Amino acid sequence: MEGSRGCNVVLVLCFVFATMVSLSMAHNHNPVVAIRRPHGKKIKPHGCVAYNPIDRCWRCDRHWAKHRKRLAKCAKGFGHGTYGGKKGKIYVVTDSSDENVVCPKPGTLRHAVLQPEPLWIIFGNNMNIRLTQELIFMSDKTIDGRGFDVHVSGGAGFMLQFVHNVIIHGLHMYDIVEGSGGMIRSKHDHVGIRGRSDGDAISIFRSSQVWIDHCSFASSYDGLIDIVAASTNITISNCHFVKHDKALLFGASDKTPEDKILKVTLAYNHFGRGLTQRLPAVRFGFVHVVNNDYTRWKMYAIGGADGPTIISQGNRFVAADGACKEVTKRMLVTEKIWRKWTWRSEGDLLLNGAYFRQSGNPHWAKRYKGYPLIKALPAKHVPHLTLFAGASLNCKVGRPC
Repeated sequence: MEGSRGCNVVLVLCFVFATMVSLSMAHNHNPVVAIRRPHGKKIKPHGCVAYNPIDRCWRCDRHWAKHRKRLAKCAKGFGHGTYGGKKGKIYVVTDSSDENVVCPKPGTLRHAVLQPEPLWIIFGNNMNIRLTQELIFMSDKTIDGRGFDVHVSGGAGFMLQFVHNVIIHGLHMYDIVEGSGGMIRSKHDHVGIRGRSDGDAISIFRSSQVWIDHCSFASSYDGLIDIVAASTNITISNCHFVKHDKALLFGASDKTPEDKILKVTLAYNHFGRGLTQRLPAVRFGFVHVVNNDYTRWKMYAIGGADGPTIISQGNRFVAADGACKEVTKRMLVTEKIWRKWTWRSEGDLLLNGAYFRQSGNPHWAKRYKGYPLIKALPAKHVPHLTLFAGASLNCKVGRPC
């Protein structure tokens, strides 16, 4: 009897262990992003821990679903003041289809973003949206994926062209392909012929006041996010990037010096597995890279051409074994020229042989006094500051995200 009871106890323990492992694997099945938790950090099932200033602005409100539009006051950096569709009504997307790009069906995401008035766009259920052509926005829109698992994949991406005041929050975007072009509605009152789209997850063209927050990106035909043609005042925060070659391009060509007005903040993002380069690559303009976690790159993390100003503060750079150890890369220029470009590293944590080749004015802050720069926190805190990067927050009504 004693031996039998001992065997039963062992069997029960084995069953419990196997169940726990199975549940853990199911929880992390999402191929795009999983929430990153430091070793030894325990979080209560219905508790909330928000480490960075943007998350502290909204995430721990258990009534977030009633107070959705409070998110609009949380943008920081160059995209601060972006309020999206705060002044408009709530629009609920209930239909994941995208069959008619000339006369979009009400209830679809395409119908929502083409409306002329401000709108706060939310979703009625979990969905995967496969866009048949690029999704062209009107100004004053918020896409708010909180509360459901919303994926945009297997089709075309987003085009923000000649617009302002747009928030994109809480989406998974991956496996984006080129759109074939053709007759597409680009405004509520205009239909025209569009050429083939580039295959970017998000393309921002001659637009301003854009905030992209808590999104997950992977594997697009071209780039994950392109910001070009004199676009400015943009913040990309709390996002997770994986599985891509040329990820972020800010300023597309040496033939577009109007990109000198470009101003972008990258804050609290995680650059993870399967990335190669352009995290970002910058032409002209000013980019503030603050408190991001770079745990993978193959060729370089931050690159550029045509004299951009790049200020890197409080980031963590971990050079992978077998990858290039230099964080930076100047392109198509001699050292005599790039030595004049202001690329500064201040308080960055450089690990496993990573190094940042600085250049330009160490007293750059005097020139840019008054810019809305996010204050960098110590780089040692970056694993916590980026702990919840990506779209997998699992927001539930009545509970903090």
